[in-house]
This record gives sequence, C-alpha cells and structure tokens, in this order.
Amino acid sequence: MPLPFLTADRTFETASESALPYDDPDRWRRPYRPGPWRVGVAALGLLLASFVLSAAVLIAPAGRLSSAGAVLAGGLAIVAGALRLLRMGVWVSGRGLRRVGPLLTRTVPWARVASVRTVQQPVRWLGLPRTVQGQALVLVREDRRPDDDAAPLLTTHGLDFLGRPAAFDRAADTVEAWAAENRRG
Repeated sequence: MPLPFLTADRTFETASESALPYDDPDRWRRPYRPGPWRVGVAALGLLLASFVLSAAVLIAPAGRLSSAGAVLAGGLAIVAGALRLLRMGVWVSGRGLRRVGPLLTRTVPWARVASVRTVQQPVRWLGLPRTVQGQALVLVREDRRPDDDAAPLLTTHGLDFLGRPAAFDRAADTVEAWAAENRRG
C-alpha cells in the first residue's frame, strides 16, 4: 500500500531549469523526506500498537468485551498517533504554507507571508526542552510584529534533520523558493 505522505515528492530531488518543478501547484506537498528519527519513532509506535491490538484479540474471547474494547481503542489511538507523527512537518502548495503539528494544523496564505528565512538561533534538540545552537527556518508574517516569537518551521536539530545538515539546507531552500515564487505571483 503506497503511503504518499511518507516520501517527499520526487520532483524536488531532480535538477531542472525551474526552482519549483511541479505539475500541480495547488497540491499540498512536503518538500523533504521525513527524517530517520521521525520514521523510527513511528515504527516503534506501530510495533507497540501491534502488540496492543493482539492483546485485544486475545482478551475478547475470554468474555471481557469491555476490556477488549478499551484495549482496542488504545491500540487504535497509538496507530493514529504514529500516522500523525509521520504527517507532521511543513507542507507547501500554491495556496500557502501549512505547518502540521501533533494536534493542530495551521495554514498561512502566501499573501500573509512577509518572508521565510534561515537564521542562527538556539533550537530545541528533538523537540525536548534542551536547546542547542543551530539553524532554524522561520516564517515572518505580514500581520505580526517582528519581535513575536513564533515557533520555527524547521530546525537542524528536529526529528527530520538531526545529523542531516545537507537535507535541512535543501528543504529550507525549497520552502524559501516557494515563498519567493508565490509572493511574487
């Protein structure tokens, strides 16, 4: 079964004359592949879910349907969490920039984007409270003051780019190119 959200659009990996090679600019796409940390955590979650769902199947014939239902609901919640983890990240289209988080998805139309740029700043290591010096791709919106602290779109020490600085540079350049192209038009 193909999982289109797991891999980046192949058009971003090919070199062409245009900075933004795409067939359908209105289709939401992630301009980078999910990192090994993100895929590994999701895989461990799905492994745990398989054990929990197997336990639900074993509990059901024992006559405890309410317990089996609770365990089944827990297993399905783990599967949903793992799939959401794989969808998290930055998505772009001709309509705007979308940031998919663990619970919320926020979309900013290109008309409200002042700039997208890479900056050196302290960033969270794997999303934990510990911060390290790194690079972050930040979004500056037209309707916010410049000193507003908004969460960075991408960081060099996040789940997708830890230990992959070249992948971060490619993804940041691609998102910046999308912003420059769509703010113009």
